[in-house]
Amino acid sequence: MSSKLLSLCSLVVLASAIGHASTITFVTPTGASTSGGAVSDSATIVTGAGTVTITLNNLLVNPTDVAQLISDFDFVLSNGATTGTLVSSSGQQISFASGGASTVGSTGSTGWGLNNIVGGGLQLDALGFVGPAGLIIGPGPYTNANGSIAGNKAHNPFINQTATFNLAVLGVTANTGVTGATFSFGTTAGINVVGVPRAVTPEPSSLALLGTGIIGAAGMLRRRFVGGFNVS
Repeated sequence: MSSKLLSLCSLVVLASAIGHASTITFVTPTGASTSGGAVSDSATIVTGAGTVTITLNNLLVNPTDVAQLISDFDFVLSNGATTGTLVSSSGQQISFASGGASTVGSTGSTGWGLNNIVGGGLQLDALGFVGPAGLIIGPGPYTNANGSIAGNKAHNPFINQTATFNLAVLGVTANTGVTGATFSFGTTAGINVVGVPRAVTPEPSSLALLGTGIIGAAGMLRRRFVGGFNVS
């Protein structure tokens, strides 16, 4: 292969590496449970240039106990980062009367914070900030909700199903992965379930750039062949 062809291939690789992000999803294992019962959750993590965006989802329908609600999320980045800043967060509040009737509130800051863990990654945390309120609860109906949810003033309001967190983390790039993730539940620290990775997906922008690079390289090669230039 000639040096000219190698240069064209390098251009294609470079095009695929510019302006993209990586999306990593972790889920609780099938059959996972805590002292409160079954849990079903996902965390979608997007890494970009100096940024990490995390969306936590509680997928458990008709929860019974506060120990089934997400209270913390620990994660370890492949670049070894142990410090960062929580720039913003967003979630919709939901409150429960003693009979289990729910009232949806406003959407705004979750009240969660970010803990910098030396030697152990980073932690999004409700308990050390807004807790024992502000835990993420799954979808209704809430006919099974016990006294740890329904009418519990200390635990209300909750976050309705989904919360999004935007972090600034020095040294993170689109190629930064997540090597481990742990979900925590309830109002007592230590109720943990280790997440299982589901997928690593390049953003569409990177795929488009890769396609553009390949088409451009193919066009250049075609013009060289038409002109009688031998690239072998």
